[in-house]
Amino acid sequence: MEKRFAKRLVIVLIYLILLALIAFVVYSAMKPKETCFDKIKNQKEEDVDCGGTCVPCKKIVTQDLTVTDKGLVESGRQGTYDFWAVVSNPNNSYGTKLFQYEIKIKNSSGSVVSERNGTGFILPGEHKYIVENNLESDAVSNSLEFNILKTEWVEFNNYYEKPNLKIVNKNYNPISSGAGFSEAIGLLKNESPYDFSIIKIEVILKDASGKIVALNSTEMRTVKSGEEREFRAFWPVSFPGDVQNVETQADVNIFESDAIIKTVTNPGNPSK
Repeated sequence: MEKRFAKRLVIVLIYLILLALIAFVVYSAMKPKETCFDKIKNQKEEDVDCGGTCVPCKKIVTQDLTVTDKGLVESGRQGTYDFWAVVSNPNNSYGTKLFQYEIKIKNSSGSVVSERNGTGFILPGEHKYIVENNLESDAVSNSLEFNILKTEWVEFNNYYEKPNLKIVNKNYNPISSGAGFSEAIGLLKNESPYDFSIIKIEVILKDASGKIVALNSTEMRTVKSGEEREFRAFWPVSFPGDVQNVETQADVNIFESDAIIKTVTNPGNPSK
């Protein structure tokens, strides 16, 4: 009986091995052949369709982003400050769809009293403000760090056109009656051949010497090509400093797939 059982077990195992071999042969025959054009990182490639058995990967050679200036201003809320930095991209053919940064405020002894991490993007050859609001700190510190931690570069091979956004008729006015301390208003013009899903506007207020005294931001959604739209930034409480100049920055993250709603064939004439 035991010999008969053992014999049947051997036969079953042989059948299973044969079935496995047949399945492997069928799978190998039907499996798509790995190539250097299949848009898949395989066959020991260093990146998608390059390196390994394929052509060498193109090495990205870029200059680092630079921070040309930074500072803190009182936010108007006790114990909180607004941070700003000016970041420059020296590369004319590369932008970064994502760069990570950290902000650290230190006291006189060098201890970190407030910190924050964030992300940003920057287009080729662009200089822009990075703004973070409401950092908690006991006082404005002269020891302020802004470090760029990681950068993901994107090459702009073809013709590149920066979003053509203009801000005109900028004004800053104290609020004489009603709620609030002051406001800045302006007119955004979208002269790009694109309808944008969201545009972020940074408002930077400066005194006569060019020193930044206050920061704010607002967002505008679904801005069509050729459209002009008024925006308003509001300060609910007072801040120190005498405002003499209003600087603005209009930003569209073109690296996001839904940033552009559609392309308009007749810029400035959305109805056509």
